[in-house]
Amino acid sequence: MTAELKNDRFLRALLREPVDVTPVWMMRQAGRYLPEYRYTRAKAGGFLSLCKNPELACEVTLQPLERYRLDAAILFSDILTIPDAMGLGLYFEQGEGPRFRKTIRTEADVAELTVPDAATDLDYVMAAVKEIRSALAGRVPLIGFSGSPWTLATYMVEGGSTKDFRYIKQMMYSTPEVMHALLDKLAQSVIAYLNEQIFSGAQAVQIFDTWGGVLSGPLFQEFSLRYMKQIVDGLIREREGRRVPVILFTKNGGQWLEVLADTGANAVGLDWTTNIDDARRRIGDRVALQGNMDPSTLYAPAERIRAEVADILARFGSGSGHVFNLGHGIHQFVDPEAVKVFVDAVHELSARYH
Repeated sequence: MTAELKNDRFLRALLREPVDVTPVWMMRQAGRYLPEYRYTRAKAGGFLSLCKNPELACEVTLQPLERYRLDAAILFSDILTIPDAMGLGLYFEQGEGPRFRKTIRTEADVAELTVPDAATDLDYVMAAVKEIRSALAGRVPLIGFSGSPWTLATYMVEGGSTKDFRYIKQMMYSTPEVMHALLDKLAQSVIAYLNEQIFSGAQAVQIFDTWGGVLSGPLFQEFSLRYMKQIVDGLIREREGRRVPVILFTKNGGQWLEVLADTGANAVGLDWTTNIDDARRRIGDRVALQGNMDPSTLYAPAERIRAEVADILARFGSGSGHVFNLGHGIHQFVDPEAVKVFVDAVHELSARYH
């Protein structure tokens, strides 16, 4: 568990400490674009079965590290493990994404929910974290993660993916007290879940606020940011003699960078709609920045991918505090060879800035 890290530039960049080159990892780096992942998923019998099998979750977590010189591994899991542990009955419909057998729509529904015991109700996640840390043997750090309370609530209230956010926004506007009760339970659950991941071996954690960007400014602060700050305040920030950095990522959240930086997180993730030079001017003296190449760039020829990497590195400029990433998860139809071009370009072209 406590093997010395051979490559810690990811953790150092999150703490804005000097690094030799800009570290890089990708959201969804263990995923369907890799043929070996598709093979292991089929062997597991499906996505959820793969998540709940610690040995196979470890196997797919390590697969991209065998191909690419990535600077971090991220736990293979799903953001909806918490609502599943709350008894909502998570399942995946082919081509339609996640679904829940039970939805949360009323005050009584919220009152019935209990905060899961992370160590027992989500023991398969912790077993995967321990197995991955052991298998990494200090090669690179391991990232743990969770969905934000607002994002988890969106799936729980809607019953799955949504385009119009009808039920969650109806609850927010009509019965805000019920919404807050749900979000508070989820914040408590996320704190316990991430802290247990840290105890089990996660060396940094990311909060995915996938749906924060569908809110107006005041409502974002009331219903999403407030609970992410509650989580940041409740997290273990040092373990095994090192700081445990926290990354907040709100998709379509570029207009709220300042308040995200004020939460006490170490880093703010950027999607591709925010210019990283603008973000650095606004908050780069307070937090590290993570991002932010458009994932669709990976469909381009190699020279175009390298040019995009060069542009983002130049926009960030000299110094530490940048973790290169995509602005969201990698697409399933990307050629694995394009990812090698991307990762190698980040390391090769960033040395001059450090």
